[in-house]
Amino acid sequence: MVSRNTMTKTGRATNKASDSSNVDSGHQDNKDLLLSFYEEMVFIRHFELKASEMYQKAKIGGYCHLNLGEEATVVGLMRATQKQDYLFTTYREHGYAISKGSDPGRVMAELFGKADGVSHGWGGSMHLFDKETHLMGGYGIVGGQIPPATGAALAISYKNTPSTDSPIVVCIMGDGTTNIGAFHESLNIAAVWKLPIVYVIVNNFLGMGTSVDMASGEPELYKRGASYKIESIRINGEDPLEVYNTSLRMFRIAREEHRPLLIEAMSHRLKGHSVVDPAKYRSTEEMKEAEQHDPIPMLEKKLIGLSYLKESDITSIVAKAKERVSSAVAFAEQSPNPDIRQLFANVYSKKLPNDFYRLPGEPLFDEHSFSK
Repeated sequence: MVSRNTMTKTGRATNKASDSSNVDSGHQDNKDLLLSFYEEMVFIRHFELKASEMYQKAKIGGYCHLNLGEEATVVGLMRATQKQDYLFTTYREHGYAISKGSDPGRVMAELFGKADGVSHGWGGSMHLFDKETHLMGGYGIVGGQIPPATGAALAISYKNTPSTDSPIVVCIMGDGTTNIGAFHESLNIAAVWKLPIVYVIVNNFLGMGTSVDMASGEPELYKRGASYKIESIRINGEDPLEVYNTSLRMFRIAREEHRPLLIEAMSHRLKGHSVVDPAKYRSTEEMKEAEQHDPIPMLEKKLIGLSYLKESDITSIVAKAKERVSSAVAFAEQSPNPDIRQLFANVYSKKLPNDFYRLPGEPLFDEHSFSK
């Protein structure tokens, strides 16, 4: 079943059932929820800005992709998950890791390639992994996360019966990913086998530098779920409350009915594809439009209008966020570099007889060449 949506001139969709624009200003729970969303979004924003700065200072190596502009989608999705849920995501995953529960210091340490990082320095920015929070990795290959996420959902279906606390899989991808074969193959098998997984397309209108309209025969990507009779919906990814409410409903269905669903969250990317991308393929008008859809000032305006937030509160929240980010950087700076002797550790899940561990430049046979 595909939801009925009305499209705006920019190609965005509004869903009447999940529209959260009419907020009850007298509801304390709603106030607390919105303020917590705002604080978390501000923290992720400043974490990512600092990550960009650290990359330019050569503290972070490899590639680095930021969640700038995606913060509302991040917090809305992750707040709707339960601790036992498994998360598979793209290489644009810093904010998701933090919002799912990973320690920001350990996330920053991983970006630095340090031993105290969530992946102990092996993963870096693109391959965050945290067993404690059930973050099953950022994936460097476009769409690489979709088959293993679908497999994890299959394992859950074997081990768990549908219930209110049954784990599910949340699989996040970008818009460009929907054009690869693994996307269609995985959705098909998830539908046939009725797997407890929610696929989330974060549509920021650009697959690297190519617009969705130019790359997709059907640019309304949520409609692709209809080919497999998967309930699908397109939502405003710049409204954390709409993302949260929709995700709660979709996650509940996946949990209690053990069937796949699909969400397409629309959100503008504020910067280039990666830290080193100047985004020259975007016109001045397109950049201005993206800035107008920045979810943080949009939420600020709503909160101020509801008398939930004052200018002095904003100053305090930003200062607190910057202090937490500085603490994360200090933790990363003080973390030791990985031991070179661990270079080949964890290649296999357990030690194997005669597993070769010789490091470059070492003698062919010495005490370190083979596992004990």
